[in-house]
Amino acid sequence: MTYDILLALALFAFATVFSPGPNNLMLMTSGANFGLRRTVPHLLGVATGFPAMIVLVGLGVMQLFDAYPVSYTILKVLSVTYMLFLAWKIAHAAPPKDAETDARPLTYLQAAAFQWVNPKAWSMALGAITLYATTRDLLAIVAVAATYMAIGSLSATSWTVLGTGIRRLLDKPGRLTAFNWSMAALLLASLIPAFLASF
Repeated sequence: MTYDILLALALFAFATVFSPGPNNLMLMTSGANFGLRRTVPHLLGVATGFPAMIVLVGLGVMQLFDAYPVSYTILKVLSVTYMLFLAWKIAHAAPPKDAETDARPLTYLQAAAFQWVNPKAWSMALGAITLYATTRDLLAIVAVAATYMAIGSLSATSWTVLGTGIRRLLDKPGRLTAFNWSMAALLLASLIPAFLASF
């Protein structure tokens, strides 16, 4: 991969991972509700789970979907169902003082597995592989994944820290409730581009 292509890939990765989407909204919400330390497993699940998805997509996972077209429909149904569940969970998150004992942030494995039902993650993975790993050789695929891991880690940390900063403003239950419901609504709204692309 040449320097010019690597720079273009880095810019593409930066634009796609820093823009608001399900992962970033959930990390910000988790940071606001649980703080940075308790959100670290969620953060690491996003930062490493998505690059792992890129590698598997680059190595041919999409061929399985092409061979079984009904799997696209199944994936969409699973995505919507899980997003609705997460939106409900976010909207009904416990206040920070209660969160220490009652509610829990996503675990590492939950956050990593979420990438497979995240419409934005699919769009990003397919776009990155198509544009920057055109030869489909392992080295190019790993370069794309490594770039996303580096930039994605920075993005995930930034969104989580933003959430922990907002946490100070959410010291009243009414403010936290309004914030959580707003984040739940934005999470659902983030599905709209994926749906429009399907029709």
